Amino acid sequence: MLVIGSEDAVWGFALAGVRGQVVKSDEELNLALDTALADKTVDIVLVTEDVADWARQRVDTLKIRSTQPLVIEIPGPAGPNPDQPSLSEIIRRTIGVKI
Repeated sequence: MLVIGSEDAVWGFALAGVRGQVVKSDEELNLALDTALADKTVDIVLVTEDVADWARQRVDTLKIRSTQPLVIEIPGPAGPNPDQPSLSEIIRRTIGVKI
């Protein structure tokens, strides 16, 4: 598992033993995503909402299409964004099935 996000989020996950990548720009986010997707030892990539907004289209596409690793968006240090659709809503929109 790998978390990509702000410094606070990455350090919080590090306390639980999860490695991570701090990103401070959209370029760093895209580089971190490229690296994570190429790393065969990473099965799950957690991306915090606050940094996912920097590459919204790419992150949304990865959440829907990526299976290895599985890309999951999680709330950032400020908590969940009420405007962001839930995972079940994204699945419903993508394949038309409500879970």
